[in-house]
Amino acid sequence: QVQLVESGGGLVQAGGSLRLSCVASGRTLSRSFMAWFRQAPGKEREFAAAISWSGGTSYYADSVKGRFTISRDNAKNTVYLEMNSLKPEDTAVYYCARRRGSYDYTSFREYDYWGQGTQVTVSS
Repeated sequence: QVQLVESGGGLVQAGGSLRLSCVASGRTLSRSFMAWFRQAPGKEREFAAAISWSGGTSYYADSVKGRFTISRDNAKNTVYLEMNSLKPEDTAVYYCARRRGSYDYTSFREYDYWGQGTQVTVSS
């Protein structure tokens, strides 16, 4: 069993920055492909960023590319999401997740463990 706990969300003005953290317990994530998803009110959960188990490869949705950076520290069992140049449309609950599937890393159906989410609100 894996427990994921996100933190770091909050209220920020447009153009500001936040750093989200996702700490895992119960099992090491050092061999797991991890991702961040987000869900805005009334919308489906959408892919934001993902990172390979080694941290050597990362993937981003077009909407966040160039502004967000995903990273990980396997020694700390932690995945991060650095968010810069935030926009009001980035407002959402952000979730980290562990991937179990192997077909489409952008699909939330490929992930089996999820955190409870952390709210990010960007004011204009």
